[in-house]
Amino acid sequence: MLRQRLASAAILVPVVVAVFLLGAAWIEAFLALVAGLAAWEAFGLLAGAGYRAFARYGVVLAVLLVLAGAVPDSWRVAPPWSVVDPVLAVLAVGSLAAGVAAFASRDPRDGFAAWIATAFGAGYVGLLGFAVRLLADAPSLPAGAALGGLGGGRGWVLVLVATVWAYDSSAYAFGRAFGRRRFLEHISPSKTYAGLVGGIGGAIVVAGVAMAGLGRSPLEGVPVGALIGLAAQAGDLAESMLKRAAGAKDSGHLIPGHGGMLDRVDSFLFAAPLLVVYVALAAR
Repeated sequence: MLRQRLASAAILVPVVVAVFLLGAAWIEAFLALVAGLAAWEAFGLLAGAGYRAFARYGVVLAVLLVLAGAVPDSWRVAPPWSVVDPVLAVLAVGSLAAGVAAFASRDPRDGFAAWIATAFGAGYVGLLGFAVRLLADAPSLPAGAALGGLGGGRGWVLVLVATVWAYDSSAYAFGRAFGRRRFLEHISPSKTYAGLVGGIGGAIVVAGVAMAGLGRSPLEGVPVGALIGLAAQAGDLAESMLKRAAGAKDSGHLIPGHGGMLDRVDSFLFAAPLLVVYVALAAR
């Protein structure tokens, strides 16, 4: 298993780095592809849990939610687009359309369940769109910042990716080495307090280094690392709850040793929105 995980990582990490270096448009397209794959797996899990949805439509809606985050500032502030947020518009219209489609179900209970499951599945995976919004709206970096060449958007996305990965890796290592007491075993029996503490510690260290690279105080890594680390853990547990309900170990088999695409991005689904809020409130 470990050998498979390392082999997959050796392929995936260079791909992610290459996309990141190519620029914002490539990152947006990559995240849209990731969202489509993750959404397909999410709707499979929902079906396994007994919540059948309009899966193909839900996948398209999830992808549109991610792409809506890339709408340029000039569009969002100019009439007539200034009266509505693109992401909220896609979510609202998409959810309403799913409700109308549910009218065709002969059993109203099935139709209602399909409507709710479709809206949930698309909205859940669509949270990845906050990473796209971060890419588009993050503030510019100060002159002389070590990572200034990336610009504010890619700089903050790098903080997100590096800190989530640091949390996952540190939690795994500390959990295996020191894990004794477990928590929330009814959702995920492998989670330990040692892993949680070690993961947050690793996230804080990496976030501090990243903050310095953005030309900010390394001490800012404490709130950023803790926030992203806790959100990443919550995102992982949320997907574990969905897998438990579906009776599945992994969301899919796309990535050997890692499971499916949703297994790889579950942490980001919770971490990206909270980082966007942090940047909006504290990093301007």
